[in-house]
Amino acid sequence: MEPPLSDKRRSLREAIAEQVHDGDTIALGLALESGIPFAAVHEIIRQQRRDLTLVGPISDMAFDQMIGAGTVAKVIAAWVGNVAGGSGYGFRRAYEQGQPRRIVMEDHSNFTVGLALKAAAMGLPFLPTFSGLGGDIVRGHPRIRPVDDPFGGPNLLAVGALRPDVAIIHVQRADQQGNAHLWGNLGLTVEAAYAAHRTIVICEEVVPESVIRSDPNRTVIPGFLVTALVEEPGGALPSSVQGYWRRDFAPFLAYHQLSRTPDGFQSWLREWVLDLPDRPAYLRHMGEAAVERLRVTDRRLAAEANFAP
Repeated sequence: MEPPLSDKRRSLREAIAEQVHDGDTIALGLALESGIPFAAVHEIIRQQRRDLTLVGPISDMAFDQMIGAGTVAKVIAAWVGNVAGGSGYGFRRAYEQGQPRRIVMEDHSNFTVGLALKAAAMGLPFLPTFSGLGGDIVRGHPRIRPVDDPFGGPNLLAVGALRPDVAIIHVQRADQQGNAHLWGNLGLTVEAAYAAHRTIVICEEVVPESVIRSDPNRTVIPGFLVTALVEEPGGALPSSVQGYWRRDFAPFLAYHQLSRTPDGFQSWLREWVLDLPDRPAYLRHMGEAAVERLRVTDRRLAAEANFAP
């Protein structure tokens, strides 16, 4: 039997195959160091997408992995690297040496990336700011230009709108229509979801609609913005998910060491992406003890809110 039209659930493999195409502009890693959709990143690599443009603030090693795998043509970001280790060696090889391919960088601060997404989310061509005035980043920038204040104030900078083809977001829970609860650090998640043409929501668990309706103010991504919903527990590991998973520092440091050389990167790529069919296999490869060590079991609940009219 066909699922109802309002049921947006897909497997991760189906969601990436249907919604991510060669040449797309993809926003991900939007909550900075938490909720990075690594399972989706690895599936994109397995499906061999090419010529992608990546958009994000501090991308951590997700961008570096995609660049090293040859999927990326351009990066629009404030920083590319490995927060736990430092340099992103895949990014550096691509940008400095053209290996495995040359990439283009559109440099930003975290704030101007946010303004570009916010402008698109609001349906505006740009948003004005004083941030960046006099700095090197904005000199000759393709998306940031000086403008006059129509009310006679000092000159401003205009940050042009940035509308991704796809935003990929990891959340704690959602109903089958894609109405998503997210808490903890939001970063630029909301701006990207409203700015993008399509949004893939990956959740730790699909819950009944009544759970979402019980706390409507926590529904930061409404279902009408969501194109595909994927239930993938542990899909953000080794990054953290508030209330579900702790950050696992060891994989970040191990990747930093291995990715210093092209051969080391290829070794990591085979072990943790290409030789594994999906995220459940990734979790089994981590080992049950490691998974349980990272699972959040503490309870620190918010106070009840009374929504009675």
